[in-house]
Amino acid sequence: MNVEEQIKEYIASQPETKRIDMQELHNLILQVLPGCKLWFDNGKNSENKTVSNPNIGYGFYIIKYADGKTRDFFQIGLSANTTGISVYILGIKDKTYLAQTFGKQLGKASVTGYCIKFKTLKDINVDILKAAIRYGVEVTNEN
Repeated sequence: MNVEEQIKEYIASQPETKRIDMQELHNLILQVLPGCKLWFDNGKNSENKTVSNPNIGYGFYIIKYADGKTRDFFQIGLSANTTGISVYILGIKDKTYLAQTFGKQLGKASVTGYCIKFKTLKDINVDILKAAIRYGVEVTNEN
């Protein structure tokens, strides 16, 4: 199964309201990042144990670890969780920037260093989410 099929299957597996929101977010991110590399992480480790929620990834980012090792990864992540949906924006060095810059304008969302979590799409300002994603990609590409 290719990445697009895995993404389609993952979105289809969600309850109806979350599925509709996830599909809309998937389309929105593809509009913000046209032609980006797509990823799918099923959340399982090499022993097939679940270690995280499955993630749809967009774009390309190199994670640099403290020991000097690197890992290819995605810039933007989209994941369903028990209470709603999470959008991850990786590569922003200032861990307070997302919350300070976009937090209040986003609506009913919890914003941490690199994660924007919300219950449903109607709870947030989608234009502000798009701006946060664009910011994350621009900053990551500068580094």
